[in-house]
Amino acid sequence: MNLSVRNCNKQKSPQMFDRIAPTYDLVNRLLSFRLDLSWRRKVGSLLPTKDRQKLLDLATGTGDLVIDLCNSFPDRIETAFGVDLSENMLQIGRKKVEKNGLEQKVQMQVGDAMALSMEDQTFDTVTISFGIRNVTDVPKTLREIYRVLEPAGKALILEFSIPLNPAVRLGHLFYLRHILPLVGGLFSGDYNAYRYLNTTIEDFPYNEDFKRLMIEAGFLKVKAYPLNFGIATLYEGIR
Repeated sequence: MNLSVRNCNKQKSPQMFDRIAPTYDLVNRLLSFRLDLSWRRKVGSLLPTKDRQKLLDLATGTGDLVIDLCNSFPDRIETAFGVDLSENMLQIGRKKVEKNGLEQKVQMQVGDAMALSMEDQTFDTVTISFGIRNVTDVPKTLREIYRVLEPAGKALILEFSIPLNPAVRLGHLFYLRHILPLVGGLFSGDYNAYRYLNTTIEDFPYNEDFKRLMIEAGFLKVKAYPLNFGIATLYEGIR
């Protein structure tokens, strides 16, 4: 798939996520075999230790990560914003925020990760899970994350990746290309959406390539933590 086609599909991704929003959480649990729960815990383990932080969660979707972090670290996180381009996903997220009693702490709002409305140096931590591969301009998004972080603030970016081990890689690619679209399409009724997600995973830069993009955006002490043989990777960078 060439770059222009990929970017055209990514520009339409908010509408796609609006369509699959009702089944999104269920399909996520099924397709990840609930590993996404442990991946979010890993994000929490790297959260800065200071209290009363301001947190920004980009591509927040239905709010799983921001809600989990606020519940797990109530003293560390004073205020949090969940930003996404899909209003249908945010509507589900707002109900979950209310159910968890976090209305006074978490705000869910429509916004573009490539052009944030927040002022410079506003947040202690910026997180994004399984969303940065859907933006049309990754370097621009990384620069926006850098811009809104306070000095010494931390970026935590969780994203799918391709395992380096040849045997694991082969099995994972078979899963991405055949099982993921089939199961996702079956439960969501939108086969094309999960076929799109598969291609974005395979096309996305990972490991050293993504670390290089973070360094070019200005981040320091950039690290990558492969999860479950490298089917996902958590990237950490300091402003």
